[in-house]
Amino acid sequence: MTIHLEVWRQKNNQDTGRLEKYTLDTVSPDMSFLEMLDVLNEKLIKENIAPVEFDSDCREGICGMCSCMINGQAHGPQTGNATCQLHMRSFKDGDTVVVEPWRAKAFPVVKDLVVDRSAFDRIIMAGGYTSAKTGPHPDANTHLIPKDIADLAMDAATCIGCGACVGACPNASASLFTAAKVSQMALLPQGQAEAARRVVKMVERMDAEGFGNCTNIGECSSACPKEISIDFISKMKREYRKAILSGGDI
Repeated sequence: MTIHLEVWRQKNNQDTGRLEKYTLDTVSPDMSFLEMLDVLNEKLIKENIAPVEFDSDCREGICGMCSCMINGQAHGPQTGNATCQLHMRSFKDGDTVVVEPWRAKAFPVVKDLVVDRSAFDRIIMAGGYTSAKTGPHPDANTHLIPKDIADLAMDAATCIGCGACVGACPNASASLFTAAKVSQMALLPQGQAEAARRVVKMVERMDAEGFGNCTNIGECSSACPKEISIDFISKMKREYRKAILSGGDI
């Protein structure tokens, strides 16, 4: 099949960038989207043109590295999938596909489709951990946890930090990412001892990084490859309000 591509090319953070047009005539419907970009890069290298820079790692939907907007949608037209899980059979012969990086002040473009997502790392460093020395792993049944709570914590923990929530949100909010990281620990007894301190520090770090506010639009949850519920944002806000009002151990 033939695919017409419009790919964002940007040399660095100072470059204004632009969309460049390419055509591939040998795209297999069984190729993944990233394999199609590999074919494009092989073509560009043969033509002595700099290949398109993009992030990828596991290519199994686990690491969250593959981050780009495809025809205006984070990770492309399929729901519940990362870019590496999208196959070219999702497109038709002759289609034009526009590929761009995440657009957010807190995610500056490094080059082409690569953005700097270290703001997420700094949010985690602000409090997304337990500081207690836990020693050897206890038996699984040492802490009794109701199944519905354990399932909810696991749902939050599926966040792979890809940044699709930020890229899809008109406000470039990181609330879904931060809420998932806050909730996965606040729901379990091991994380509750530092819950108040954690949520305040992580929310304040999120705001300091320049992400926008959440206005309950819901694009973040729709774009999330792990389909994390927007309800976790409500939980984060409740946890934050409770911590501020109580003074807690902040």
